Amino acid sequence: MSGSEVNLKDAESLCLIHEDLLNQAILEQNPKDEVGGNFNEEGIHFDEILKLGLEYRNILRIDHLWEFTSLTRLNLNNNYIEIIEGLDRLINLTWLDLSFNCIEKIEGLESLRKLELLNLSSNKISVLENMDTLEGLTHFSIANNLLGQLDIVLYLRKFKNMFNINLLGNPCSKEGDYTFFIAAFFPDLKSLDYTLLDEKTKEEASVKYHDVLEEMKCNDLQKQQAEKAKQCKEAEVQLHTDAFVEFLNDSKLFKSMFNDDQEADKLHCVPEIARLLRTYPFIQEGVIIILCNHRKKALEFLNHTLTFEKEMVDLCMQLFETGLAEHKRREKEVNSFFIGQNETVTEYQQKALQILTNFEQQHKERTVEMQKLSEGHLLKVKINQCNDEINQLCKGLMALEFQMVSQLEDITNKLDINISEMVGYFTECVQGTLAQCRDLEDDYNGKVRVTALALLDDASKDNLDEFLPDPVKILFTCKETVMDALATGHDNHLMKINDQETEMVSRANAWKVALIKGIQDKDLKQNRTRIKDIHRYMDHLCVQLEEFQ
Repeated sequence: MSGSEVNLKDAESLCLIHEDLLNQAILEQNPKDEVGGNFNEEGIHFDEILKLGLEYRNILRIDHLWEFTSLTRLNLNNNYIEIIEGLDRLINLTWLDLSFNCIEKIEGLESLRKLELLNLSSNKISVLENMDTLEGLTHFSIANNLLGQLDIVLYLRKFKNMFNINLLGNPCSKEGDYTFFIAAFFPDLKSLDYTLLDEKTKEEASVKYHDVLEEMKCNDLQKQQAEKAKQCKEAEVQLHTDAFVEFLNDSKLFKSMFNDDQEADKLHCVPEIARLLRTYPFIQEGVIIILCNHRKKALEFLNHTLTFEKEMVDLCMQLFETGLAEHKRREKEVNSFFIGQNETVTEYQQKALQILTNFEQQHKERTVEMQKLSEGHLLKVKINQCNDEINQLCKGLMALEFQMVSQLEDITNKLDINISEMVGYFTECVQGTLAQCRDLEDDYNGKVRVTALALLDDASKDNLDEFLPDPVKILFTCKETVMDALATGHDNHLMKINDQETEMVSRANAWKVALIKGIQDKDLKQNRTRIKDIHRYMDHLCVQLEEFQ
């Protein structure tokens, strides 16, 4: 069968993967006496099967394989599969054959990180994609598909362990320089189309494609450097985000106060002002002063603005550095907690293991004794003794569990107290620093208002420059409008600072709550699991005793 369209006759026999089909395939490949421990009265343990062959089964869709978590080899060749799917839980797969199907796109392989051999021959694939996670791939066969150009194959260069590639039957394999191209761009490849690549071929290919290879190496190096820089930047941004201080190490807060000022934006309706704002976007309040040709007042305003910006940025940088230092302290505290938690759990597990070891040794001796007893009364006495010992074991393990839970709660409460203190200190730093920012804004606004009032007085006395544009003169005829705009802008600036404070404090407290709740929820879940295990073991022991009655 090839990857051709399904005809009417074949369509009648198409099927999906189901439990009976799986059982049949396993028993055919591994007779019942060879399946051994994988087979019992309940059926075959799919999670213990290592190899599975489902070739020539007229399978239309990959399904019902999620239980095969130990599977290392899967053969699905010569079916009618159109989509690669349903393989997510086969994380131990090293060998996968999907040849002779109807697959058009490579997908659904992301979780198969251990895959070493992949056979996709005789399908309808035209693009190599979605294989980035298959870093251990050594053998790849995609013969008789629709790969049109050799450049498509360069996608495979990322697989540094590739040993063999099979491309026969693809349009790209018919190009004149096919062998030399592959040998040049895959210098570590040992075999192409199941034919060894000799050193002579590799040397000739290297010479033939020397310039192209050098350019590609240069491009690869640039990409690697760019990727490394990107990863470093992302790690830096993530660190700043985790510390709740992202973007405080520049003038973003200062600029956002002016960029989002709706009242100041009203000045954009005046062409002369709009032109100046495009050049100096942060001097919206002072643009009036500059247009009025009051050189002294203009320089004074610009000096106020630059000083305001510098002092704001300095305060933000102080808060930024404090935030990073506090994040480091919190991280150290959390790491110390998890180390202590693991040590506590390990200590109690060792104690529980010792109790179980001692019990099982004694219980085994009791069991041997009971097997030898034939007199009913003595046997009943021994059974009662065993029941008492089982009850004592249960009480001992439960008491140990209670002690461990209590100690874990103490450790978690201590973490909660320490983290709360750290978040409290960070909150005080945020509130104190941003209070200083508000003071700076108040001072800056006061100076702008004084200057604006002086200009408005000049306007009321007709002392404005005769060459001043008419739209600006009109603006100055209404003192109330100008002063209201400045007041509203000031309120907006303060709101930006307040929003920054609220966001930082809220996120820090939310992180603390989520951290402690996550730890408590996990501890509770593990506690319930351990208690269930204890009771399950007790039930198992009781069932064993019932066999003697």
